[in-house]
Amino acid sequence: MRMSSTIRTGRTVKRTTRAAATLAVAALALSLTACGGDDDNGGGDNADKGGGTKAPASSVTLPKLDGESLEVAAVWTGTEQENFKKVLAEFEKRTGAKVTFVPAQDPIINFLGSKIAGGAPPDVAMLPQPGAIKQAVDKGWAKPLGAEATKELGENYSQGWQDIGKVDGKQYGVYYKAANKSLIWYNAQVFENAGASEPKTWDELLNTAQMVYDSGVTPFSVGGADGWTLTDWFENVYLSQAGPEKYDQLAKHEIKWTDPSVKQALTTLAEIWGKKDFVAGGASGALQTEFPASVTQTFTGGDQPKAGMVYEGDFVQVNIGETKAKVGTDAKVFPFPAVGDTAPVVSGGDAAVVFKDSKAAQALATWLASPDAAAIQAKLGGFLSPNKSVDASVYPNEVQKKIAEALVAAGDDFRFDMSDQAPQAFGGTPGKGEWKTLQDFLKNPKDVAGAQAKLEADAAAAYGG
Repeated sequence: MRMSSTIRTGRTVKRTTRAAATLAVAALALSLTACGGDDDNGGGDNADKGGGTKAPASSVTLPKLDGESLEVAAVWTGTEQENFKKVLAEFEKRTGAKVTFVPAQDPIINFLGSKIAGGAPPDVAMLPQPGAIKQAVDKGWAKPLGAEATKELGENYSQGWQDIGKVDGKQYGVYYKAANKSLIWYNAQVFENAGASEPKTWDELLNTAQMVYDSGVTPFSVGGADGWTLTDWFENVYLSQAGPEKYDQLAKHEIKWTDPSVKQALTTLAEIWGKKDFVAGGASGALQTEFPASVTQTFTGGDQPKAGMVYEGDFVQVNIGETKAKVGTDAKVFPFPAVGDTAPVVSGGDAAVVFKDSKAAQALATWLASPDAAAIQAKLGGFLSPNKSVDASVYPNEVQKKIAEALVAAGDDFRFDMSDQAPQAFGGTPGKGEWKTLQDFLKNPKDVAGAQAKLEADAAAAYGG
């Protein structure tokens, strides 16, 4: 799952109060510690073996679209793509329309530009960042949501999730899929063998890592071949350590990447990235490890996996589902520890945006804003919906259920992924900008000043000064 970005949204997510963030994290921590005995793996094994899912009761009115054809573009692959196709299949069943999934390349905004230049835009595209919506609107590609889709969105989403899909006050995006990106997953057998417990602070995380190392297992698996995983590490440390106001300022480039707060965050990250033998394969190995492998190598190999922990969002469950590990028993999770006064709450998401203003395209946007659609993919695992009308009981295991409940309970009190708010050239392009500089920093975490200077130079160029 790529969490890339395009251009600055020109708007910010509502400011998180320190108290609200504390409550959200506390609720999540309490929830996750109660999830030890569940046997479901969250990867879709408990779904209908015939390849489908039981159709949910209808709560949304859709038009008859017999004979209509639609294309939906997204960067999703593998299990994530197959699960989404089941959601599209139910739309077909209810409306009579035919929907084709179009695999897109990342960054998707470039892919869409090529399709539009060729006169063949998709009807709907799933955009994985607020900046992509803004750019699609500025270029005249995106179409505002119609009355039915807007109504469905208003009934099922908090104001904060509605707002990040708006441009200049108009609703363009339906955030169909969300991500809680403040989680660390661990191999339960490794922790048991090491006598380790779930840490709540950064210092406790370092101590836990040392215990895992002393037991004979490398503490962390890092998917450094995908630069977005490294931006996520940085954002969690920065939000907790520097605080929400600084986070918002850095996200908009109102303060420079040479700011002392960035130095502090990078120095903190180096306590793990620069610690000898704390990262599986060392820096060179991590830089050759893509995100999916960073997960699977943590949960294969019995009690001697390549690593004991892996950081990333709730969507890690999809990749755990490709192993024999069971979420809640073999694979457990804890909230990203507090680096500063408060543990971080960072979210990401994918929004459905209409590119052809037709009855069918608007109906699909309405469908994706409904709890009916989200419930289909939620029960398959590896998926999190910000739709507050989705019954949490549909999630396939207690871990995923509690993560979903915590996200919805947070309401508007969250921070959206920082790199997703940045210009694409800085925060969302493989081999460039923040992705490349953090990969270089992983290779040489002693060069904090050099990393800051490069980050600032790339940011200044991308933000326009």
